[in-house]
Amino acid sequence: MEPGTIVLLVVIAITIAAMVGLYFFGKKTQAKKEEQDAQMAAVAQTVSMLIIDKKKLKIKDSGLPQAVIDQTPWYARMTKLPVVKAKVGPKVMTLIADEAIFADIPVKKEVKATVSGIYITAVRGLRGPLEKPEGKKSWRAKLKDKYDSLNAELEADKKAEEAKKAKKTKKK
Repeated sequence: MEPGTIVLLVVIAITIAAMVGLYFFGKKTQAKKEEQDAQMAAVAQTVSMLIIDKKKLKIKDSGLPQAVIDQTPWYARMTKLPVVKAKVGPKVMTLIADEAIFADIPVKKEVKATVSGIYITAVRGLRGPLEKPEGKKSWRAKLKDKYDSLNAELEADKKAEEAKKAKKTKKK
């Protein structure tokens, strides 16, 4: 066998082993996540709150209790969390929002939220539905909008020029 073939076979074997390992690791992680979600749903309660502020902050800058910061793994301490400051009853609390609903949380409005400990899992408007914020446009969408507007401008210029030519032919 050629040396290139041997190297290729070894690379393929390592890749297959890594894929199998990742598959089983993913299954195990998925099972843990489902178990945690079930526990959170069991202790969830609906609370009325006034949202004061929301930001994405590092856990040490978030204002969360020291016990929460100490329980956080070292690799998660460097990431930014979606933190919500809200008035729940007479107390002002710092809560962590679910990443999926963070954009939907309105600032300076009263909402009814499903809270599990210090974690906000769902939000709905207290007086009517919440306004959905418009997401960021992708580079491709911006380029398409620019193309459409320039194309419409070009069509308008062509129609104006055709109208001028038609006017000139009517005069003659």
